[in-house]
Amino acid sequence: MKKPSDFEGHGVPSGSSNREERQPQEGSESKSGEREGGELGGAEADLEGWRAAERLEWAFRRFGDRVVLSSSFGIQAGVLLHLATRLRPEIPVVFVDTGYLFPETYRYADLLTERLGLRLHVARAPFSAAWFEARYGRLWEKGVEGLDRYNELRKVEPMRRALEDLGAACWLAGLRRAQARTRAELPALQWQGGVAKLHPIIDWSDEEVEAYFEEWGIPRHPLASRGYVSVGDVPTSRPWEEGMLPEETRFFGWKRECGLHSRLGQAPAS
Repeated sequence: MKKPSDFEGHGVPSGSSNREERQPQEGSESKSGEREGGELGGAEADLEGWRAAERLEWAFRRFGDRVVLSSSFGIQAGVLLHLATRLRPEIPVVFVDTGYLFPETYRYADLLTERLGLRLHVARAPFSAAWFEARYGRLWEKGVEGLDRYNELRKVEPMRRALEDLGAACWLAGLRRAQARTRAELPALQWQGGVAKLHPIIDWSDEEVEAYFEEWGIPRHPLASRGYVSVGDVPTSRPWEEGMLPEETRFFGWKRECGLHSRLGQAPAS
Protein backbone atom coordinates (compact mmCIF):
# COMPACT_ATOMS: atom_id res chain seq x y z
CA MET A 1 0.00 0.00 0.00
CA LYS A 2 1.30 3.41 -0.98
CA LYS A 3 2.04 5.82 1.82
CA PRO A 4 -0.60 8.57 1.65
CA SER A 5 0.01 12.26 1.76
CA ASP A 6 -1.78 14.38 4.33
CA PHE A 7 -4.45 14.93 1.66
CA GLU A 8 -5.46 11.37 0.80
CA GLY A 9 -7.95 8.92 2.22
CA HIS A 10 -10.92 11.23 2.80
CA GLY A 11 -12.78 11.16 -0.48
CA VAL A 12 -11.95 14.82 -0.97
CA PRO A 13 -10.92 15.84 -4.47
CA SER A 14 -7.58 17.53 -4.82
CA GLY A 15 -7.37 21.06 -6.12
CA SER A 16 -6.45 21.61 -9.73
CA SER A 17 -3.55 23.65 -10.97
CA ASN A 18 -5.96 24.82 -13.73
CA ARG A 19 -8.39 26.43 -11.29
CA GLU A 20 -10.22 29.47 -12.62
CA GLU A 21 -8.28 32.58 -11.69
CA ARG A 22 -10.44 35.57 -10.79
CA GLN A 23 -8.94 38.99 -10.42
CA PRO A 24 -9.58 41.01 -7.26
CA GLN A 25 -12.59 43.28 -7.70
CA GLU A 26 -12.08 46.99 -7.27
CA GLY A 27 -13.11 48.04 -3.79
CA SER A 28 -13.45 44.51 -2.39
CA GLU A 29 -11.35 45.56 0.58
CA SER A 30 -13.54 48.51 1.51
CA LYS A 31 -15.40 48.74 4.78
CA SER A 32 -18.70 49.03 2.91
CA GLY A 33 -18.49 45.26 2.35
CA GLU A 34 -18.61 44.46 6.05
CA ARG A 35 -21.55 42.78 7.71
CA GLU A 36 -23.12 43.77 10.97
CA GLY A 37 -20.74 42.82 13.79
CA GLY A 38 -17.67 43.35 11.64
CA GLU A 39 -17.82 40.24 9.47
CA LEU A 40 -16.84 40.64 5.83
CA GLY A 41 -19.54 40.60 3.22
CA GLY A 42 -19.08 39.51 -0.40
CA ALA A 43 -15.37 38.88 0.05
CA GLU A 44 -15.98 35.30 1.23
CA ALA A 45 -17.41 34.28 -2.15
CA ASP A 46 -15.04 36.45 -4.18
CA LEU A 47 -11.93 34.91 -2.63
CA GLU A 48 -12.87 31.35 -3.55
CA GLY A 49 -11.74 31.67 -7.15
CA TRP A 50 -8.53 33.59 -6.49
CA ARG A 51 -4.97 32.37 -6.38
CA ALA A 52 -3.17 32.15 -3.03
CA ALA A 53 -1.04 35.24 -3.71
CA GLU A 54 -4.15 37.25 -4.64
CA ARG A 55 -5.83 36.26 -1.38
CA LEU A 56 -2.76 37.35 0.56
CA GLU A 57 -2.54 40.66 -1.30
CA TRP A 58 -6.21 41.31 -0.55
CA ALA A 59 -5.63 40.69 3.18
CA PHE A 60 -2.64 43.02 3.30
CA ARG A 61 -4.58 45.78 1.51
CA ARG A 62 -7.71 45.30 3.60
CA PHE A 63 -6.15 44.92 7.06
CA GLY A 64 -2.76 46.61 6.71
CA ASP A 65 -0.31 45.79 9.48
CA ARG A 66 -2.96 43.94 11.53
CA VAL A 67 -2.43 40.68 9.61
CA VAL A 68 -0.68 37.84 11.44
CA LEU A 69 0.32 34.35 10.34
CA SER A 70 0.24 31.26 12.54
CA SER A 71 2.53 28.30 11.96
CA SER A 72 3.01 24.96 13.69
CA PHE A 73 6.29 24.45 11.80
CA GLY A 74 4.84 21.12 10.79
CA ILE A 75 5.44 18.88 7.80
CA GLN A 76 4.20 21.31 5.14
CA ALA A 77 4.33 24.60 7.03
CA GLY A 78 7.17 25.96 4.93
CA VAL A 79 4.88 26.67 1.97
CA LEU A 80 2.65 29.34 3.52
CA LEU A 81 5.56 30.81 5.49
CA HIS A 82 7.45 31.33 2.24
CA LEU A 83 4.40 32.58 0.32
CA ALA A 84 3.42 35.16 2.92
CA THR A 85 6.88 36.47 3.71
CA ARG A 86 7.68 36.95 0.01
CA LEU A 87 4.85 39.50 -0.05
CA ARG A 88 5.31 40.90 3.48
CA PRO A 89 8.64 39.96 5.11
CA GLU A 90 7.77 41.69 8.39
CA ILE A 91 4.50 39.85 9.05
CA PRO A 92 4.32 38.52 12.64
CA VAL A 93 4.46 34.71 12.76
CA VAL A 94 2.78 33.16 15.81
CA PHE A 95 4.29 29.85 16.92
CA VAL A 96 2.44 28.12 19.75
CA ASP A 97 5.04 26.28 21.83
CA THR A 98 3.20 23.72 23.93
CA GLY A 99 6.41 22.55 25.61
CA TYR A 100 5.78 19.08 24.18
CA LEU A 101 6.95 19.52 20.59
CA PHE A 102 9.53 17.28 18.95
CA PRO A 103 13.16 18.46 19.14
CA GLU A 104 13.12 18.30 15.34
CA THR A 105 10.25 20.81 15.25
CA TYR A 106 12.14 23.31 17.40
CA ARG A 107 15.20 22.94 15.17
CA TYR A 108 13.05 23.29 12.05
CA ALA A 109 11.53 26.49 13.47
CA ASP A 110 15.05 27.84 14.05
CA LEU A 111 16.09 26.90 10.52
CA LEU A 112 13.13 28.54 8.79
CA THR A 113 13.28 31.58 11.05
CA GLU A 114 16.86 32.17 9.96
CA ARG A 115 16.35 31.19 6.31
CA LEU A 116 13.21 33.33 5.81
CA GLY A 117 14.01 36.09 8.29
CA LEU A 118 10.81 35.45 10.22
CA ARG A 119 9.49 37.87 12.81
CA LEU A 120 8.64 35.10 15.25
CA HIS A 121 6.18 35.58 18.11
CA VAL A 122 6.29 32.54 20.42
CA ALA A 123 3.10 31.94 22.43
CA ARG A 124 3.20 29.71 25.51
CA ALA A 125 1.06 28.71 28.45
CA PRO A 126 1.93 30.69 31.60
CA PHE A 127 3.45 27.61 33.29
CA SER A 128 5.96 24.98 32.19
CA ALA A 129 5.24 21.46 31.00
CA ALA A 130 6.49 20.03 34.29
CA TRP A 131 4.29 22.36 36.33
CA PHE A 132 1.37 21.58 34.03
CA GLU A 133 1.70 17.84 34.64
CA ALA A 134 2.08 18.37 38.38
CA ARG A 135 -1.16 20.33 38.40
CA TYR A 136 -3.28 18.46 35.84
CA GLY A 137 -1.52 15.17 35.12
CA ARG A 138 -1.10 13.77 31.61
CA LEU A 139 -4.44 15.02 30.30
CA TRP A 140 -3.90 13.57 26.81
CA GLU A 141 -4.20 10.11 28.36
CA LYS A 142 -7.65 10.86 29.81
CA GLY A 143 -9.85 10.41 26.76
CA VAL A 144 -11.29 13.03 24.45
CA GLU A 145 -12.37 15.27 27.32
CA GLY A 146 -8.88 15.29 28.78
CA LEU A 147 -7.35 15.90 25.37
CA ASP A 148 -9.69 18.82 24.78
CA ARG A 149 -8.72 20.31 28.13
CA TYR A 150 -5.03 19.88 27.32
CA ASN A 151 -5.44 21.57 23.95
CA GLU A 152 -7.37 24.45 25.49
CA LEU A 153 -4.68 25.17 28.08
CA ARG A 154 -1.54 24.54 26.00
CA LYS A 155 -2.66 25.69 22.53
CA VAL A 156 -5.93 27.60 22.30
CA GLU A 157 -5.47 29.97 25.22
CA PRO A 158 -1.89 30.97 24.23
CA MET A 159 -3.04 31.57 20.64
CA ARG A 160 -5.96 33.67 21.84
CA ARG A 161 -3.59 35.83 23.88
CA ALA A 162 -1.15 36.18 20.98
CA LEU A 163 -3.86 37.45 18.63
CA GLU A 164 -4.95 39.97 21.25
CA ASP A 165 -1.39 41.09 22.05
CA LEU A 166 -0.63 41.62 18.35
CA GLY A 167 -3.91 43.44 17.71
CA ALA A 168 -4.74 41.00 14.92
CA ALA A 169 -7.65 41.79 12.63
CA CYS A 170 -6.80 39.03 10.12
CA TRP A 171 -5.24 35.65 10.84
CA LEU A 172 -3.59 33.62 8.07
CA ALA A 173 -3.54 29.83 8.50
CA GLY A 174 -2.36 27.03 6.22
CA LEU A 175 -5.41 24.76 6.36
CA ARG A 176 -6.48 22.85 3.24
CA ARG A 177 -9.78 21.17 2.48
CA ALA A 178 -8.19 17.89 1.45
CA GLN A 179 -6.33 17.41 4.74
CA ALA A 180 -9.25 15.93 6.64
CA ARG A 181 -12.99 15.45 6.62
CA THR A 182 -13.29 18.18 9.25
CA ARG A 183 -11.79 20.66 6.76
CA ALA A 184 -13.55 19.58 3.57
CA GLU A 185 -16.12 22.40 3.67
CA LEU A 186 -13.92 25.21 4.99
CA PRO A 187 -14.23 28.50 3.09
CA ALA A 188 -11.25 30.56 2.02
CA LEU A 189 -12.38 33.23 4.49
CA GLN A 190 -14.31 32.91 7.74
CA TRP A 191 -14.84 34.80 10.95
CA GLN A 192 -13.39 33.33 14.14
CA GLY A 193 -13.06 34.87 17.58
CA GLY A 194 -13.58 38.40 16.30
CA VAL A 195 -10.85 37.98 13.64
CA ALA A 196 -11.12 37.46 9.89
CA LYS A 197 -9.46 34.08 9.30
CA LEU A 198 -8.00 33.56 5.84
CA HIS A 199 -6.83 30.22 4.40
CA PRO A 200 -4.72 31.24 1.37
CA ILE A 201 -3.91 27.70 0.20
CA ILE A 202 -7.25 26.13 1.16
CA ASP A 203 -7.69 24.55 -2.30
CA TRP A 204 -4.11 23.48 -3.01
CA SER A 205 -3.49 19.88 -3.98
CA ASP A 206 -0.74 17.59 -2.72
CA GLU A 207 1.02 18.02 -6.06
CA GLU A 208 0.95 21.80 -5.80
CA VAL A 209 2.40 21.74 -2.29
CA GLU A 210 5.20 19.40 -3.32
CA ALA A 211 5.91 21.41 -6.46
CA TYR A 212 6.21 24.59 -4.41
CA PHE A 213 8.72 22.98 -2.04
CA GLU A 214 10.78 21.85 -5.01
CA GLU A 215 10.57 25.10 -6.98
CA TRP A 216 11.75 27.27 -4.10
CA GLY A 217 14.10 24.81 -2.41
CA ILE A 218 12.31 25.10 0.93
CA PRO A 219 13.81 22.84 3.63
CA ARG A 220 11.63 19.94 4.75
CA HIS A 221 10.70 19.04 8.30
CA PRO A 222 13.16 16.34 9.45
CA LEU A 223 10.34 13.99 10.49
CA ALA A 224 8.90 13.88 6.97
CA SER A 225 11.57 11.35 6.04
CA ARG A 226 10.62 9.21 9.04
CA GLY A 227 7.03 8.55 8.02
CA TYR A 228 5.23 11.49 9.61
CA VAL A 229 2.52 13.03 7.42
CA SER A 230 1.34 15.40 10.17
CA VAL A 231 3.18 16.33 13.35
CA GLY A 232 2.31 18.14 16.56
CA ASP A 233 3.14 17.19 20.14
CA VAL A 234 5.27 14.14 20.92
CA PRO A 235 2.62 12.30 22.99
CA THR A 236 -0.13 12.69 20.39
CA SER A 237 1.69 12.29 17.05
CA ARG A 238 2.84 9.09 15.39
CA PRO A 239 4.17 8.14 11.97
CA TRP A 240 1.89 6.77 9.32
CA GLU A 241 1.63 2.99 9.02
CA GLU A 242 0.03 0.89 6.33
CA GLY A 243 -3.75 0.80 6.67
CA MET A 244 -4.01 4.11 8.53
CA LEU A 245 -5.75 7.27 7.39
CA PRO A 246 -3.52 10.33 7.73
CA GLU A 247 -5.85 11.82 10.35
CA GLU A 248 -5.31 8.74 12.52
CA THR A 249 -1.68 9.78 13.05
CA ARG A 250 -2.83 12.59 15.36
CA PHE A 251 -4.58 12.44 18.73
CA PHE A 252 -4.75 8.61 18.75
CA GLY A 253 -7.30 8.71 15.92
CA TRP A 254 -9.91 10.13 18.30
CA LYS A 255 -10.13 13.43 16.44
CA ARG A 256 -8.29 15.63 13.93
CA GLU A 257 -8.57 19.19 15.25
CA CYS A 258 -6.78 20.54 18.32
CA GLY A 259 -9.20 23.43 18.80
CA LEU A 260 -7.14 26.26 17.30
CA HIS A 261 -9.30 26.18 14.21
CA SER A 262 -12.63 25.37 15.84
CA ARG A 263 -12.87 26.67 19.41
CA LEU A 264 -10.79 29.86 19.46
CA GLY A 265 -13.83 32.10 19.44
CA GLN A 266 -15.44 30.31 22.39
CA ALA A 267 -14.99 31.23 26.02
CA PRO A 268 -12.04 29.50 27.68
CA ALA A 269 -12.84 26.27 29.48
CA SER A 270 -13.16 26.56 33.23
